[in-house]
Amino acid sequence: MNAIFLGPPGAGKGTHASRAAASLGVPYIGTGDMLRGAIAGGTRVGLEAKAYIDAGDLVPDGIVIGIARERLGMPDCAGGFILDGFPRTIEQAWALAGFGRIDRVISVELDDEALIERIAGRRVCGGCGGIHNVETLGGRDECPVCSTPLARRGDDEPDVVRHRLEAYHRETAPLRDYYMGLGVIKSVRSDRPVPEVSADILAALAE
Repeated sequence: MNAIFLGPPGAGKGTHASRAAASLGVPYIGTGDMLRGAIAGGTRVGLEAKAYIDAGDLVPDGIVIGIARERLGMPDCAGGFILDGFPRTIEQAWALAGFGRIDRVISVELDDEALIERIAGRRVCGGCGGIHNVETLGGRDECPVCSTPLARRGDDEPDVVRHRLEAYHRETAPLRDYYMGLGVIKSVRSDRPVPEVSADILAALAE
């Protein structure tokens, strides 16, 4: 099973992609993991990516595509893979079609206002790095694990989240249309308990 997971920030895409990969026994491949692996491995495209990252610049599409090509060519991907964060643009999707067969695209979806509320409620522990939500904290402002004060990240502010969602919808709309045209995309709503959503995703992957 070769699959791509799409989803806006806060919808739970990473959580469900990694759970699906574990259930299917295939590698979970996030864009960040791909970049770090290529840099650590000292590959040509990895070193090119490192130069951009060290300069504080975005890594160009061509380099990201090269890293994805290298990663999907590794032996552990022979039996399938789950991609999270790649492709991010229609150009990356077109390139991927040249070196990676895609059986299914899972779109993990949640209404924007629910996403904003969910992300704005996140609190991060400066001690252990744990992420919690005000809904489950019961009014506490300290980490339930290590008692360190919790804080909201700057990019979790509602106005920032709205801007991130606008960018996501703008970039992802062509991707959804592309995979819709190929007949491989399935939408799964994530406003339900994680096990229930995961079960629906596995069912969609098995179709």
